Amino acid sequence: MGVPSAPWCRPAAEVARELGVDPAIGLDSQHATQRLRRDGPNRLRRVKPRSLAAILWAQLSSLLVGLLAVAAGIGFVSGDTVEAYAILVVIVLNTAIGFASELRAVRSMEALRRLGVTSSRVRRDGALQELPAAAVVVGDIVLLEGGDLVPADLRVLESARLQVDESSLTGESLPVTKRADPVLPETPLADRTCMLHRGTSISAGTALGVVTATGMATELGMISHLLAKAEPQATPLEKRLDRLGQRLAGLAVVIAAAIAATGFSDEHDLTLMVMTGIALAVAALPEGLPVVATLSLARGMRRMARRNALINRLAAVETLGATTVICTDKTGTLTENRLAVTHLVLPGAGPVESPADTVPTSLEGARERLLRAGQLCNNAALVGDGNKGIGDPLEVALLQAARGLPPAQAERLREEPFDPVRRLMATVHTARKGYYIAVKGAPEAVLAHCVAVADGDPSPLPLTAARLQQWLAANEALAARGLRVLALAQGFGDQLPTDMYADLTLLGLIGLMDPPRADVAAAIAQCRAAGIRVVMVTGDHLATARYVAQALKLAEGLDGSAAALPGDALDHPQDHGGEDAVLGAGVFARVSPAQKMALITRLQARGEVVAMTGDGVNDAPALRQADIGVAMGQRGTQVARQAAAMVLRDDAFASIAAAVAQGRVIFDNIRRFAVYLLSCNLSEVLVVGLAALAGGPLPLLPLQILFLNLVTDVFPALALGAGEADGSEMRRPPRPPGEAILTRRHWWQVVGHGASITVATLLAFWLAIGPLRATAEQAVSVSFLTLALAQLWHVFNMRPAGSSRWRNPVTRNPYVWAALVLCLGLLGLAVYLPPLAGVLQLVPPDTQQWAVILAASLMPVLPGLLGKR
Repeated sequence: MGVPSAPWCRPAAEVARELGVDPAIGLDSQHATQRLRRDGPNRLRRVKPRSLAAILWAQLSSLLVGLLAVAAGIGFVSGDTVEAYAILVVIVLNTAIGFASELRAVRSMEALRRLGVTSSRVRRDGALQELPAAAVVVGDIVLLEGGDLVPADLRVLESARLQVDESSLTGESLPVTKRADPVLPETPLADRTCMLHRGTSISAGTALGVVTATGMATELGMISHLLAKAEPQATPLEKRLDRLGQRLAGLAVVIAAAIAATGFSDEHDLTLMVMTGIALAVAALPEGLPVVATLSLARGMRRMARRNALINRLAAVETLGATTVICTDKTGTLTENRLAVTHLVLPGAGPVESPADTVPTSLEGARERLLRAGQLCNNAALVGDGNKGIGDPLEVALLQAARGLPPAQAERLREEPFDPVRRLMATVHTARKGYYIAVKGAPEAVLAHCVAVADGDPSPLPLTAARLQQWLAANEALAARGLRVLALAQGFGDQLPTDMYADLTLLGLIGLMDPPRADVAAAIAQCRAAGIRVVMVTGDHLATARYVAQALKLAEGLDGSAAALPGDALDHPQDHGGEDAVLGAGVFARVSPAQKMALITRLQARGEVVAMTGDGVNDAPALRQADIGVAMGQRGTQVARQAAAMVLRDDAFASIAAAVAQGRVIFDNIRRFAVYLLSCNLSEVLVVGLAALAGGPLPLLPLQILFLNLVTDVFPALALGAGEADGSEMRRPPRPPGEAILTRRHWWQVVGHGASITVATLLAFWLAIGPLRATAEQAVSVSFLTLALAQLWHVFNMRPAGSSRWRNPVTRNPYVWAALVLCLGLLGLAVYLPPLAGVLQLVPPDTQQWAVILAASLMPVLPGLLGKR
């Protein structure tokens, strides 16, 4: 059977018949298997992970491997086969390190795809089965109830008080009532009341539906397909690493050519100098930098996963660390995403406001009538001990507020579902004498249908114009404090009413609050101390948003000034103090998806690095546009998760603040090991380059350079990349958005450290061939070991500025000590293991030579230890 066209405009039975399914029995397993094979799994298209071959090719196609391959080729041609094979070993080791780190990152990111796997209750072979949502096929009969996610696009066959949250797809914030009745063919998506769509959720009621589209054929899949065409921009870290790598690659080629050119003189062997030039070019390329950066980012990603933040792209962690503005949603991120009844306004001599849990004794009867109406005019249900419920959060809150009342004896006879136009809902129940009507809705709408106020007397008081103004003022007072306000009324009749909203009696007002998360205020204060501006961007009312912002101390001046603005201020900034005043606001309320995009774009145009949170399909373009998009894991759609660089499993703002701190730690580590690697590599280039240009013997041989570059550079750098926070990360402003990985100050550090290591090494070499009268092989061994040990001790120069000389992030890092032990062991093998010593052309130093080596190697570390830095 094919997929029916426009199923929303045809009778439900006809759609099921065309799909070849009996709703009472469902598909049989054989047909279901055939359709699954035909249409594929019911999932949205995912970006294919990089294959093993692609990861391997990326390592082999680098400039570094190319230079080493040329050197190996020259070795084979010139007859230095031992040296050529040794270079091939270096290629294998370097490729293996890069491949392993990249593969580990890919595997870590694959774990994200297991987030949000759902199951569905499906009728097959006449029995109810629970299947993975990916196994649902066209024609399946799916049963849904309050709290379920809709697994595919479905045509409603049967429904009972069915309400659906379609905000993730259409942006409609209120639940939508669904029925089986067909609608007109030209009905827009948001008004197809007989269709359920993938990515939405059941707020209340039950439904029986037949699947009409799965996977990418769903409405959600079509949006996802459009998004897939837009590739995300490279993050600031990726751009900076690329620029640094390109500059150093050019420098490496110049060095190789300059050193090799000296081979044309009579004093040096041409092959040796060409090989040395290539080795120095390899040394000038900090090949450990991308490896260590990737591993450092992957480590940060694992840390963030433990803090409920899952990273889609490795460099996103660092980008969040560079963030200057965080645009965050309110509901569920800054607040707990649960409504609670906090205030009641009850009829007395006039409207009497009271906290919900401390109502005066004289008003207990009024309180019970008010909460009873909210309990009856309700389609939600409490589960377990009553702390959780299924259905509309507002209705769950009403049930929780009424838990102390005796059980209701009234039987429901009829319901007038909530109408977003009238903003009212009514239910009819049996009563001792006739019928009881319970009504709830927006205060203005309910008051418009009331003729009296229940004040506790046998006869209610007429709702005069003066009393009406009192109640409207009470409503505005609650709303101004950020509460969501609901009015409830009642009616009685001897027979079933034809108009359930006629001649109502007002019972009172209920104020509900979505309480702020307990940890948000501290997280916002932490961001403020870190120089990061937090902006609330919400679809809620301005008064509610302002109240929550005040409670969280989100921004200053939220007392009615321009610090809190409606979303249309972004469309007409001239009406709100101009562009600067608008973009400086701390709260934007009633914001549309287009306005979110405009806000992000205009902040970025001012040089800000913007993080943006979102959860719905409508948020996906903004998540793509932001420097880092942060999707909600609990209430976020799959499309939002795909568009975002980071997913919060707990939807908590505090997790974003923790990610900011982690991002700064990672960038500090990257900067630290970049300075370390480049200063070590510069010392290798200067030691050989200066000796060659001076016409003297070479202090290092090509394979020795490669050994140093692979061993003494990489392992300490890896250890520096694993450094932990020192507590200062969130007490300083963000880096300027355009700042390079290495600033002028850092380049001077590279030059200074590289020069000091060079002087120490050349001094040891001169002492060996001069006063110590060492042989050429012994002198080279002395310079090799001096340079290697000086580079190892140099790691202690990488402590943060202003930190203690003896207790700092470097000395407290256990990986640093492990790297030093490992490298010292490898150096011992290089000198005292005959096969390896023979390949590297090293000989064991005597006592005097070891004294020179140790003394000279400690020279470069002394300025770092003694200086203030």
